[in-house]
Amino acid sequence: MGLITVEGIRVFAYHGHLPEEKKLGGHFIVNVWVNAETSEVEKTDDLNDTVDYVKIIEVVNEQMAIRADMIEVPTKRIVDTILSLNKVKKVKVELEKIQPPIDATFDKISVTATGEN
Repeated sequence: MGLITVEGIRVFAYHGHLPEEKKLGGHFIVNVWVNAETSEVEKTDDLNDTVDYVKIIEVVNEQMAIRADMIEVPTKRIVDTILSLNKVKKVKVELEKIQPPIDATFDKISVTATGEN
C-alpha cells in the first residue's frame, strides 16, 4: 500500500451560496491523498499498475467545473470519483476556499471529506 499525494491544485470555479460567488466565481485549492495498492507497480514500473496523479488532477478539474452552492458537494463528488479508480483503497480530499466575500479575518476555510473501498 502506498500514499499518493497531490497538493495545491489551484482551480477557479463558481461555488458558493452568495450571489457574488455564483456570478464572479472564486479561487480554490484542492489537496488529495490517495491510499492505493502499489505492490504491482513496485514490481512492474508500469503506469497502468498504479493510480495516475494526472488522472487525479483531471477528476478535480472536472468536478470543480460543476457548480454547487456548498463546497461540501464538489468535495464529495471528487472523493466518490477517485474512489472509483482502479487500485484506490482510500481517499481524502480537502477543498479550500480562498478569500470568500465575507467580512471576517481568518487563516483558512476548507472542507475535508474521506471515502474508503
